[in-house]
Formats: sequence, structure tokens, C-alpha cells
Amino acid sequence: MEELMLKDLKSESGRKLLNSKQLAVLEEAGYMSAEDILEMATKHELALLLTPKTAEKLWNTVADILKPRTFRPAAEIQHLRRTRIERLTTGSRKLDELIGGGIETCSITEMAGSYGAGKTEMAHQLSVNVQLPREKGGLEGSCLYFDTEKTFRPERIVEMAEAVGLDPKEAVEHIIVAECYSSDHQIFLLNNSHRIVRENNIRLIVVDSLMAHFRSEYIGREALAERQQKLNQYMARLGRMARKFNLAVFVTNQAVSSPDFFGATHPTGGNVVAHSSCTRLWIRRPKAMSPLRIVRLTESPYLPTGEAVFKITSRGVQDKEETGEDA
Repeated sequence: MEELMLKDLKSESGRKLLNSKQLAVLEEAGYMSAEDILEMATKHELALLLTPKTAEKLWNTVADILKPRTFRPAAEIQHLRRTRIERLTTGSRKLDELIGGGIETCSITEMAGSYGAGKTEMAHQLSVNVQLPREKGGLEGSCLYFDTEKTFRPERIVEMAEAVGLDPKEAVEHIIVAECYSSDHQIFLLNNSHRIVRENNIRLIVVDSLMAHFRSEYIGREALAERQQKLNQYMARLGRMARKFNLAVFVTNQAVSSPDFFGATHPTGGNVVAHSSCTRLWIRRPKAMSPLRIVRLTESPYLPTGEAVFKITSRGVQDKEETGEDA
């Protein structure tokens, strides 16, 4: 169904709902259609761009116009998932099988683990694989890569691109990197990335790592509520962007020790990250210096838990050969 552009919206009196200045502000923020407003914006977010009164009127008008499209039979949802949802290969057939065929579009996939487990390696690999043709497990698109710890390495992209048969120079060109200097900057960049996503055929958003700035800036129990509130808004926007633009979102997450169990670790971010992530993975290295990695699917709305073993070499993420090193 064709989208209803904001410039065509009219009030009850038949006059245009937005003037040229208001349209320009919304378009600069990445809101082009009525569907964008309903699917991507809250009244509070619109009020930061427009006056609170105009924001309230705009959102209510759009919601009323699009109301008939909101209620759908489950059969239609099933059809939309079959025809719209795509999957991005991780580079490992075993891991792809574990998560239902690859990283799913229209949702958030989280990979958590301890330092050196291979989270950033997977983030690099996916940013290359998304450029592959669909018959090779790619999405024929580009990647928007949010780097919060300055761990993005173009040299690694070159190695991985060569391994999968891509032109290294083109592979690097199709990854747009945004260095995030604080949690506020991280939020700001995501909130202002709609236009980049539209204009660059972005099919994958990577956040590596999700919690680094939030953990370092919000210290102590007294800061926990504010941290979780901002984190919740951030994850909600990631989810809305995944669904709106039919792209995959892959976030890496750090591990934290549990005070209740000696030596036990779990992902940071608490219930906010747990509830926002559709697919949750835990990655570990069975022993130091080993190329092998073990990934466990810990949470999914429809897949059973399980594990997959693969390896990470100079060529990137690959399946473990039958005669390869044992864990």
C-alpha cells in the first residue's frame, strides 16, 4: 500500500495540517510519511521538533487515518512474515541453523559474552556479509555501524571481504561508521540516522557495544532508574527502525559477574535489554588461544535453546571442520 506523505495531510477543515517550516523540520529528522510518524515517533519526540500542541494534533490525526491498517488477522501477519522477513548469514552454517536461518530482519539480535569471546568479530563479519547477494546469504545492502569502544577495524573488513569474494574497497565503502563518544551521543546519532538509512540502502544496524557508555556514566543504584529509562527508549527506537525499514539489528553486550553466584556471569542491561531483544545469544571461548567459539541460544520467541560450535580465523567466521580442533 502506498504511503501517505506528510505534505498531503489535511486537518478537519480541509487545510494543510503542517506548514512548510514544520514539514522541513520533520523531513530533516527523517519523518517523510504518515506511516513514519505512527511507526517511528512518540508524541514526546514530536513535541521536541514541533510545539506540543501541533505534535499532539499531528500524531492523533495520523493514528486515526491509519487505524484501519492497525488491526490485522493473524493470517495476514503470518503472510507478511513469510514474504517480508529475510535472514542474514553469520558465516557459519551451524550457527545459522541454530537461529532459524540467520540474523532476522525486523527485530533485534543480541550477542553477549566476556571480553575476547568474539562479539566484535561477529559484528565485523555481519557488516561484510550483509553486502553479499541473497543467494549467498546476504541482503544486498549496506551497514550502519555504531562504534562505542573504538574497536572497529577497516583492516579486518578487508580480510573478511576477500574471504567471501567481495571487493575490499567496495566493502569498506558500504559500511557507514558512527563513533559514539557518550551515551547521550549514542542516542543522538541513532535518533538522527533515519535519512542515512533511507539514502544508503542500510539493511543492517550494528551497535558494538550496547552498554559500554551506559555502564561507565551511570554508576550506583541511585543512577540505575535514569539509566534504564534512557536505555529503554534507545532499544525501543532500534526496534522501531528494524520493523520500519525491514533491517536486521545486531547489538553486542558485555558480561557482568553475578553477586549471588561465585564466578557466574550474565549480560548487562537487566530486564530492559532482555525484553527488547528478540533473539539472545551467549558466546564463549572454550579455552584461551583457541579459534573455536561456542554460541548458545538463550532466548527466542519461537526457537528452542541450543548450542553451535564454529571458529574465527583470519578469514573470519567459519564452520568448524569435522577434523578440526575439538573444544
